Amino acid sequence: MQHLRTFSIIFWINTSRIKNNEAKIFARITVNQKRANISLKYDVPVNRWDNFRSRVIGNDEKTRIINHYLDQVYTKLFRSYQELNAEDKLITAQALKNRYLGIDDRHYSMQNLIDYHNKTMEHRLHRDTMRHYYSSQKYIFRLIKKCYKASDIYLKDITYSFIIEFENMLRSYNQGAIANNTVMKHIQRLRKMITMAHHMEWIDKDPFVKFKGKRKS
Repeated sequence: MQHLRTFSIIFWINTSRIKNNEAKIFARITVNQKRANISLKYDVPVNRWDNFRSRVIGNDEKTRIINHYLDQVYTKLFRSYQELNAEDKLITAQALKNRYLGIDDRHYSMQNLIDYHNKTMEHRLHRDTMRHYYSSQKYIFRLIKKCYKASDIYLKDITYSFIIEFENMLRSYNQGAIANNTVMKHIQRLRKMITMAHHMEWIDKDPFVKFKGKRKS
């Protein structure tokens, strides 16, 4: 397991979105200087928030309920850290947030990734670039159907061998009709999507680490 340098949990209010002099409470997890925020279910008057104690000021019933709730959130977040540590899993701010929310065991698929990528990038990339991505995605699913006898595959099951199989399929497709540089472009697009999944912590390891593709001039 990685060396954990810093870990903290704090509560704060979002004063950039004050409504009726109230702001929403957030929990912030910080691991090795990287943060993840969790929006909590309470809004509090700005002038009753104690930044030093990270709690609501007062002794009325509502204040006691909110502060007790924050204590429970802190305990659950710290327990999440202890669980990940005991399981020898990679501890990141996002991983702790996912464990707290109960979504860390979700397995994302290639279809999930492609849907997310296309929705996110359709307004950022030129339509011709997106058209090339659609083409690459068509070949990806062709490989999944041919080699795995399935309509989709979990990202956790994509390994170095999947990349090699993808390359071999492209090179042999229609008796080698796809040129080398075009093959490399398809693989490059797959790589960018897989990198996106890795950055979002949908997968623990990047299967492209050992892959060395060559383009011909």
